[in-house]
Amino acid sequence: FIMTIFRLNKLEDTIMLIKGKIEEVRLPVEKVDVIISEWMGYFLLFESMLDSVLYAKNKYLAKGGSVYPDICTISLVAVSDMNKHADRITFWDDVYGFNMSCMKKAVIPEAVVEVLDPKTLISDPCSIK
Repeated sequence: FIMTIFRLNKLEDTIMLIKGKIEEVRLPVEKVDVIISEWMGYFLLFESMLDSVLYAKNKYLAKGGSVYPDICTISLVAVSDMNKHADRITFWDDVYGFNMSCMKKAVIPEAVVEVLDPKTLISDPCSIK
């Protein structure tokens, strides 16, 4: 969509879009004024591409340039849902007829992306900026 947005706003001759891993592409200029990157993963940090953005910033960003997005917030809240937790763990006892209970230890510390019932929240939210 980005090229269509550029065309609709008559910016295709003003803005140059370069798609690819910054560590692998060659830029036709030494420095850039703006870096825009979708570097955030879930919970801001998982699957993050922050290392690539920092590489680009340090190597290519002109003095006084900007990186976007440049502000982020992590919101935290304590949750207690024993049924969901038990389902996630007991699932491994019988996976289509196979005992895969050895997976329980590996699954427990992993991050989970879920939609939660508000009734399971047991603390006030806290934001980290």
